[in-house]
Order: sequence, then structure tokens, then C-alpha cells
Amino acid sequence: MASGNMCLPKAPSAREGGGLFVDLYELAMLRAYAALGMEGQATFSVFVRQLPKERNFLIACGLDELLDEIEQFHFSSQDVAFLRSLNLFPADFLEGLRRFRFAGDVFAMAEGTPFFANEPILEVRAPIGQAQVLETLVLNRLSLQTLLASKAYRVVAAAAGRQVMDFGARRAQGADAAIGGARAFAIAGVGQTSLLTAGARYHLPVAGTMAHSFIEAFPSEAEAFAAFAELYPRTVLLVDTYDAIQGVRNVIALAQELGSNCLLSGIRLDSGDLLSLSKTARAMLDSAGLGHLKVVASGGLDEMKVDALVKAGAPIDIFGVGTDMSVSADAPSLDISYKLAEYAGAGRMKLSTGKMTFPGRKQVFRREENGVATDDVISLADERQPGAPLLTPVMRNGKRIAPRATDLSMLRNAAARAIAALPPEIRALDPTPRPFPVAISPRLQSEAEALRARLIADLPPAASVAP
Repeated sequence: MASGNMCLPKAPSAREGGGLFVDLYELAMLRAYAALGMEGQATFSVFVRQLPKERNFLIACGLDELLDEIEQFHFSSQDVAFLRSLNLFPADFLEGLRRFRFAGDVFAMAEGTPFFANEPILEVRAPIGQAQVLETLVLNRLSLQTLLASKAYRVVAAAAGRQVMDFGARRAQGADAAIGGARAFAIAGVGQTSLLTAGARYHLPVAGTMAHSFIEAFPSEAEAFAAFAELYPRTVLLVDTYDAIQGVRNVIALAQELGSNCLLSGIRLDSGDLLSLSKTARAMLDSAGLGHLKVVASGGLDEMKVDALVKAGAPIDIFGVGTDMSVSADAPSLDISYKLAEYAGAGRMKLSTGKMTFPGRKQVFRREENGVATDDVISLADERQPGAPLLTPVMRNGKRIAPRATDLSMLRNAAARAIAALPPEIRALDPTPRPFPVAISPRLQSEAEALRARLIADLPPAASVAP
């Protein structure tokens, strides 16, 4: 479905009510459902078909802001004008969009919950058109922060208790990714962000040092250090613009010159052999009586490099991680889906090869023994299985009932507890040879098999469906 009109008015921002933050086919289906009188209740499930091969689990993230956007979702007059210019929809449908408001229910895993392939992390239950039109918004908002929180956890785990700072905004793939990424990183355990927008929006600690350009602008590195330290006495000085060891010497000289007035916080290494340089720098600082100065390391770091430095005994106190974490470089996308599971009281499923889905409204139960998670069961929503249910109601009749996450430290602590309960091999950085056990309840399996059999029986004789 496409429009031939190439002279279109400027489309409004996706933030202006969200009405145009949909793919065209979702709006086409909304109109078709309305025209055909299909207004029955539907359930759509959100899940990741396969974990990236580099991940043993993922961390659910992005729900809080998504709920606000669903509540506010509407079509403005500007949205309707743009859609009218496409010449694709009748006037009565377009006028009806002005009254559109989501009035359904949402069930979801709490942010910070670790989850696995094929487990529903969110379900939307609403009249089918209302639920359908949210597909792009839901997948976009959950996918990004889930992807980035899952990556950031690995960096935090590799740091083994040492602080991690988010340096990635400048390389993130757009402003949404930079701001939402800082939020996801904080939930995963990253301690500070360099991005002031994120600090203001989410009340996050902000931190920064200096750039090489400041030092290059002065006749000498020593003069640059002295000038910056006069303005920012507790600063961290970047020592590798020219020669890292000489940079450390210049810091020591400045500290000795300042004497009891020295309030410097540390040095930062941004290039070279970070293991060797950090050891040499630490020894030099300690020998000069500057054992309180911290060593910050940055420059192309990822979780595997951080892990190697920690295991090799690098005396690094803080890791500044940017590009690799902000784009989840080793696993930059998720195979995340939004699929119809029930309509008008009956289960629905997809039979496509490699993409079969399970019918019905669902629940996920996690069982623990002695504080360690042992297995999950995906069941129908009205079943009761051993363990704790992970999907809880977060929106009723289009209004959020989940409290707003005004303090990310609470989410961070909850995420840390949930992740700590996973078996050690699942928390490890390396892929596990034994994935976390996730079973389908016998009743859900039985209903899926019965529905599959009925669907196959209705196919023409020439049709075939791979098991």
C-alpha cells in the first residue's frame, strides 16, 4: 500500500502525541478492522524469538516511558491533515482518528527482569484495532532500552565492582538512543553519565573530564593542566594527549606545586596499552604520595576488554565506556516480535516455518531453589504453576496503574537482585553451553497442537506446513 503523492506537507514530530509513530500497514489494518466491524478483544504478545548468540539472557527495559506514551497516544489535527494528503483513507475514518484513545489493558514484566527467548515480556489486550496500531511504538521503545540494558549489564559485570561511566552519547544512533540509553545503562548498574540531558531527565549523576583539544589549545600540557585545575580544582586530568607517562609527571608536578591546596581527583588514560600504563601511572602516583588520585580508563572499551584488564590486575578505578556500549556493537538488534495470540475469545497462532507462535493470553513463572532460579514455564494466563508470576498488570482501560519509576536506583537494585539469582553460568560473559531451561506448560502445548491441527485441516490439499 503506497501513495503516489510526492508533494506532501511536513509530517509532525513523533513526539507530538505519537499518532504518526506507526507503520502505514498498521493504520491500514485499523481502518480495515473498523470497516469490517471487527471490534473484538485481542491479545498481542511481545517476545524475542532468539537471544543474540552473545547473550545468555536479556533484561526487560523501557516500560515506564512506554506506558506514558500509550496513555498520551492520539492523532492531532496536524496528523490527520498529513494522512488526508496521502489520499489513502476515507474522510469518516480520518475524522474518527481525532477521537482515538487506547482503552485496553497491558501486562508486563517489571523493568530489570532477566528473561529468555520466546517468553512474553509484555501483552496488550484491547479491541483489535487499538492493539494493532501500537505495534511499532511498543517494539521500538522496548527493543532499544532492552538491548542497551542487556549490553550495559555485561560491562558492569566485567568491571567487577569498579565504577562504570557512560561516555557514549556522541556515538549513539540518535538523540533518543543517547537519552534512553543512559536510562537503560543506569538500570543495569552504570554509575554516571556524561550526557546532561539524561542527567536532568532521570536525576542521574553526571560526570566528565576534559578533551584533548583543551590541552592542544595551550602552549604546553603543563599550562593546560594548571589552567583547568584552577577553574575545576577537583578535576580528573587527561594525561595521554602527547605521552601518557610524561602527562602523569606533569600531574605530579602540578600536585606538588599546589601542595595542601591540591584537590585533584585523578588522571584519565584514553589510549595505548591500558594495562601497562595504568600500572606505571599508579606506581608513580603512589610514590609521589598521591595514592588518593583515581585512575580512569577509556578509549574503545567493551566488556571483554574490561574483563581482561580486571583479571590482569590493572589498577583502574573507573571505566569510561562509550561507543561499544551505546550501540551494543556485538549484538546491535533484537529479533523482537508483536504477534496476535487471541481474538474474540479464541486462540490465534502463526504457523510459518521457524516463526510459529503460541496461542492465548500467557503468563511466565520463574521457580527458585535456595535463592537460585532453576527454570521458567510459559503457561496460559489462567494457569497456576510453581514459582513467581512475572507478568503483572500495568495498565487498565488505557490508564497506567503501575507507579512511575521516579527513582531509577530502585529499578537498578531490583534488577541487580533478579540477575544475581540467575545461575552463575547464565550470568557469565561467555555463551553458556547449557541455556536456562524454559518449558511450555502441558496445557499450552496441548492447545497449540490442537489449534495447529485445525488450521492445517482447513488448508487446501496442496498446502503444506512444516512442523
